[in-house]
Amino acid sequence: MESYIIEENTAKSSRLPARLDLAQSGTGLILGLFMWVHMLLVGSIILGKDAFDFVAKTMELAFLSDNGHGYPIAVFFAVSGVFTLFIIHALLGMRKFPISWRQHRIIRDQMQMMKHPDTNLWYIQVVTGFIMFFAGSVHLYTMLVNPGSIDPFLSADRVVSGNYWFLYLVLLICVELHAGIGLYRLCMKWGWFGGKDARKSRKKLKTLKNRLMIFFFGIGFLALFMFIVIGWNHRHNAGERYQGTAYQQSHAATAGAPAASAVDEMEKTANETGAASHETDMQATAAPPADQAPAHDDAPADAPSPADEAEPVDETAPAAGAAPEHDTEAVQDAGTSDAAAPAAADSHTEADTNDQGSDAHEPTHSAVETQ
Repeated sequence: MESYIIEENTAKSSRLPARLDLAQSGTGLILGLFMWVHMLLVGSIILGKDAFDFVAKTMELAFLSDNGHGYPIAVFFAVSGVFTLFIIHALLGMRKFPISWRQHRIIRDQMQMMKHPDTNLWYIQVVTGFIMFFAGSVHLYTMLVNPGSIDPFLSADRVVSGNYWFLYLVLLICVELHAGIGLYRLCMKWGWFGGKDARKSRKKLKTLKNRLMIFFFGIGFLALFMFIVIGWNHRHNAGERYQGTAYQQSHAATAGAPAASAVDEMEKTANETGAASHETDMQATAAPPADQAPAHDDAPADAPSPADEAEPVDETAPAAGAAPEHDTEAVQDAGTSDAAAPAAADSHTEADTNDQGSDAHEPTHSAVETQ
C-alpha cells in the first residue's frame, strides 16, 4: 500500500516536464511565426522609405487617429507581450541547456558518435538561444522604452549613428537559425505534417526549412544594408524624423478628405490674402482721384459739378480753377486797409468833434452879422 502511494505521487510529478515541454513548444511556435512576420514588415524598407513609414504607421494604429500620427502606446504593449513570451521561452529552454563543462563534453561526444543531423540542429539551437538571450533583450528593451522611434530615419540612425549594426547582424543570424530550426523540430516532435511515410515527410520539411531560411536571410541582409545606407546618408541630421506623405495621402483618401496639413492651410490662406490685397491695390491705382470728376465728352460745358451743387458760389469770387491776376497786390491792399481802419475811425471821431464845436460857434457869428 505504501509503495502504491509512492508510485502514484511519482507518476503525478512526472507530468510536469511534459507540460513544461508543451509550454516551451507553444511559446516557441508563437515567437517563431512572429519573427517571420516581423522580418517581412522590416523588409518593407527594401521598397522604399515611404513603404516602411506606411507599415510603421499602420502598426501604430494610425488609421484610428484623426491626424494620422498613430498611437505609439500600441507598440509598447506589443513589445511588452513579445518580451514576456521571450523571457518565458528562454527560462523553459534553459532546463535542457548543458550547465557544466562535463555535460557539454558528453553532448559533444554523443554528437560525434551518432552524427545525427537533427542532434546537430538542436546544438545550434542551444548556442543561438544563448546568444539571443542577451542580444534580443537589448533590442526589445530599446524598443520598449522608445515605442515611437520606428521611423525610416530614426531606425537607420539607430543602426549607424547608434552603432547597433553589429548587434542587429548577430541577432539576424541567430534569430533566423533558431526560428527555422525550432519550427522544423516542432513539426517533427509533435508529428505535424508527418504523413504516411515519416522519412519522406522529414525530407520535405527539411527542404522547406532550408528554402524559408534562405528567403528570410536574403530579406534580412538586404534590409540591414538599406538601413546602413540610409543611416550613413542621414548621419549629419541624426535624430530628425522622416516627413513622409504616403500614409497621410492614403489615410486622407480612405477618409474622403484632402490630405492638407495645418501648414498647407496657412500657406493657402496667406496666398489668398495676398491675392486679394494685390487686387485691391490694382483697383485703387486704376480708379481716378475722388476730387476729380471723370470727364465726359457728351456732357454740357455749363453743367454744374457736384461740388457746385453742394456749396453756393460767391458771384464776386473768381471762377473756380482760375487764380486772380494780382494776388500779391490784393494781399497788400488788404493789409493796408486793415491797418488804416483804426486811423480812419479816429479821424472820423475828431471830425465829429470839430463839427460839434463849429456848430456851437455858429449862433455867435450869426448874431454878429445881425448886429
